[in-house]
Amino acid sequence: MRLRLALPVCAIALASCAFFRAAAVGEPYRYFRIGSASDAHPSGVRAGFAPLGGGKDLDEAFHWLCGLSNDGDFLILRATGTDAYNPYVNSLCRQNSVATLVIPNREAATDPFVAQAIRNAEAIFVAGGDQSNYINFWRGTPVQSALNDAIARGVPVGGTSAGLAILGGFVYSAQGDTPGGPNLSSRAALENPFDTQVTIVRDYLKIPVLRGAITDTHFSARDHLGRLLVFMARILESGDAPTIHAIGVDPQTAVLVSADGQGVVAGIGAAYFFSANRKPTICTPGTPLTFAGISVTKIMPGGKFDVEKWSGAGISYALSVEAGMVHSTQANGAIY
Repeated sequence: MRLRLALPVCAIALASCAFFRAAAVGEPYRYFRIGSASDAHPSGVRAGFAPLGGGKDLDEAFHWLCGLSNDGDFLILRATGTDAYNPYVNSLCRQNSVATLVIPNREAATDPFVAQAIRNAEAIFVAGGDQSNYINFWRGTPVQSALNDAIARGVPVGGTSAGLAILGGFVYSAQGDTPGGPNLSSRAALENPFDTQVTIVRDYLKIPVLRGAITDTHFSARDHLGRLLVFMARILESGDAPTIHAIGVDPQTAVLVSADGQGVVAGIGAAYFFSANRKPTICTPGTPLTFAGISVTKIMPGGKFDVEKWSGAGISYALSVEAGMVHSTQANGAIY
C-alpha cells in the first residue's frame, strides 16, 4: 500500500500556504503557494515566451508574463531549491496566486497533483539550476505532457538560465556533465564537437516559434558562443534540421516573444540571433570544428527581432570556425 501524507501549513494573516504531499517511495515534491487557495481560471490569457539569460532576475520580464496571464495563477517550476520566487513575483504582480512546485525526481513527476497544478496555471516560469534535472526527471512523464498542453492552450511560459535552455526545439541537455564538475566550455566543445558533454535532445517542449532553435544562457559573460556554434554544427551534421537557428542571451537580459514571433529585448545586455543552413566542413570526433556560413544579428535592449521570420534590425555580421578558432567579419574581429 502506498502511503501519502498531506501537510498544509497556512498563515492566514499573510494569505499564504505551503502544501506538501509526500510518498513512501522517493522524495516528495514540494508545493508552496501564496495568495488565493482557489484557482482563478480567468479568460483572456495570451501566449508569450520569455527566455532570460540568467543572473539577477529581470522585473520587466515578470511584469510581462503577469500581464499575459491576466492576473491568474503564476507557477514557478523547479527541480531543486526553495520558494524564494514567491515573494518576489508577488511583490511585482497582482496575481490570484503565486506558487512554486519543486519536482525533484521521476517519482514526484508522476504524481497526479503535480500535473494538475501545471494545468491550473495561467503563467509558468522555469527557474535556473541544472537543465539535466529537467530532462532526466520530467521527460516522458506527465510533467512534460502538462507543460506542452499549457503551451498549446496559450499559457505564457518563461525560464531563466537552465529554464531558458529547455525552451528551444533543440536543447543542450547537460546530461554529459559530471555532477559538481565544470560546465561545458566553448574551448572544449570547439576542440572536440563530440566531447561527452555535448548532449542535445529535441522536441522536449513544443513552442511553435522556437521549434527550429537552440538556446544558451549567460552568453557573453561566460563566453558560451563557441559551444553554441558546436551545437548548431552537430544538429546540421546529424541531418535533424536543414536550417538551425540559435539564441544566446546575456545575463539580466530577456527576449520577450509574443505568440506571432515578435520579440523585444529587455534588460541590460544583448541577445544574439544565429542562423546557419550548411553542414560543417569538419565535424568529427576528436577533431577541431570547421564550420562556415553562420549569420548573426546582435540586438540591444529595446531592439526588436521577428523570431518567426528570423529577421531584425541590429548589428549584423558573420562567423566562421577554422580548426576550432572562431573568426568574425566585424571590423575589429569581435565575436560578440
